[in-house]
Amino acid sequence: MTHSNDVILHAEKVVKNFGGLTAVNRISMDVKKGQIFGLIGPNGAGKTTFLNSISGTFPPSSGQVFFRGEETTGSSADAMCKRGMSRTFQIPLPFPKLTVLENVMVGAVFGAASDSHQPAQERAMEALQFVEFPIAPDTPANRLNAVQLKRLDLARALACGPTLLLLDELAAGLTPSELDDMMDLIRSIRDQGITIIVVEHIMRLIQGICNQVMVIEYGTQIAEGTPDEVLNNPKVIKAYLGEGH
Repeated sequence: MTHSNDVILHAEKVVKNFGGLTAVNRISMDVKKGQIFGLIGPNGAGKTTFLNSISGTFPPSSGQVFFRGEETTGSSADAMCKRGMSRTFQIPLPFPKLTVLENVMVGAVFGAASDSHQPAQERAMEALQFVEFPIAPDTPANRLNAVQLKRLDLARALACGPTLLLLDELAAGLTPSELDDMMDLIRSIRDQGITIIVVEHIMRLIQGICNQVMVIEYGTQIAEGTPDEVLNNPKVIKAYLGEGH
């Protein structure tokens, strides 16, 4: 199957079942190079499960995934990372006894950038500086608060050297000024030539940075378009606010 050269990720009718539960139901998407693509929907809609299916956390039950023009359906997470897809997680799980720097070096050693001649420690320090990590890199990860852990997770994902970065609720728990800083940071990542898929509940972020948005509810795609088109769509308003609004 061939796809336009500007499409970095193509998902075709992806399904993920857990026993009798269909968590993702025939979702298709095209993400173009250089986009910030938003994936939104109510809690439990299947957003993270969809990310897991395309990024190798677990294989889809059916459907196909193409990344950078090659079929990658069912590839492992480490294989996808080597190909240039890295991600953050809703709940970051660092190596607690390693330092901040050592955690980010793991990404540099095992990611797509591992073929680089630049030493892993140097790449890890660059990633920490890029995300403006607020405390000393020799701090053990088990001393970090929730916001610091998310920055660490982002630095680790960047140290992998991705061409496509998946961000899963990176902005959760931020104050309004921290949210502004995070939006600027995500834009600056895109400006480095990295395409981004962002799963988020914070509509100010979605409206502020995304080129294209898909909405899923109960595992099914219900709308796609620009942020304004999607957020004014009656189906989307109903999914978020219920019948009475």
